Amino acid sequence: MTATIEVTNLAKRYGPVEAVRDVSFALEPGEIVALVGHNGAGKTTLLKLLLGLVRPTAGSVRVLGDDPAAGEFEARRRLGFLPENVSFNPALTGRELLSFYARLKGQSVPDALELLDKVGLGLASSRRLGTYSKGMRQRLGLAQALIGEPRVLLLDEPTSGLDPALRLDFYDIMEVRRASGATVILSSHALAELGDRAGRIIILNQGRMVANGTIDELRHLARLPAKIRCRSTEGNANILSHKLSAAAACRRVNGHTVEIDVLPERKLEILQLVTDLPVSDIDVIPPSLDELYAHFLRAEAAS
Repeated sequence: MTATIEVTNLAKRYGPVEAVRDVSFALEPGEIVALVGHNGAGKTTLLKLLLGLVRPTAGSVRVLGDDPAAGEFEARRRLGFLPENVSFNPALTGRELLSFYARLKGQSVPDALELLDKVGLGLASSRRLGTYSKGMRQRLGLAQALIGEPRVLLLDEPTSGLDPALRLDFYDIMEVRRASGATVILSSHALAELGDRAGRIIILNQGRMVANGTIDELRHLARLPAKIRCRSTEGNANILSHKLSAAAACRRVNGHTVEIDVLPERKLEILQLVTDLPVSDIDVIPPSLDELYAHFLRAEAAS
């Protein structure tokens, strides 16, 4: 399968500041990729390099076979981009704005206008953008990025300003695009919502890529403990806590629940033990993306 994005030893320097340092990866069609890192980690600079808005200091970028830094970047018509802070002419209506962008990309205006319903703006399509809330402007920005069914989507903080229901709608749309073969890069601080939705996680720290893999691969590398949370049967919380404390460090979460941190190699052992104890429910909670992110940043700092 031909990679849609190939980044090789990429670097971008602004004077003494190394915004991106020796980053390499390749992305395939049909991937949703979470690009995570603190402010200043290099996420937005990397997106600008993929778009051809800035030229690399060293290394190379190929997007859909083209060099974004070249004078003629033909692949740009097959890209969709949502910046972190969307800004539109407040005098235009939603319909007018999408019509403008469709013509700019050489795409069908009627097809573009159908996107207004897809992002939940059909009833507001004739209103001036100056009356739109932040969440509505964000949805309009997403509709703009989706014009022409792009093969690559680059989205910077795409769920900012969206309520929980609309965030679910957003990820449903991204899954449809992924299933159609698009490569989707989500640059975000919202780690809790990305862990189960992104097929690949790329972690940046001070311009360097410190991790790249599926969440299961990152969990394997980090070897962080999982949490096993056990709810006791009525009146047996003390017995449950006493039995578990003999096998592993445990803590009472509330009157009925005991929680244990378990390394991967002991998970089955502890689960077998728990099934013979007075429990009414068991939850196994693997390390979250927040915990993995903190682990890889600590490991990078220590090295």
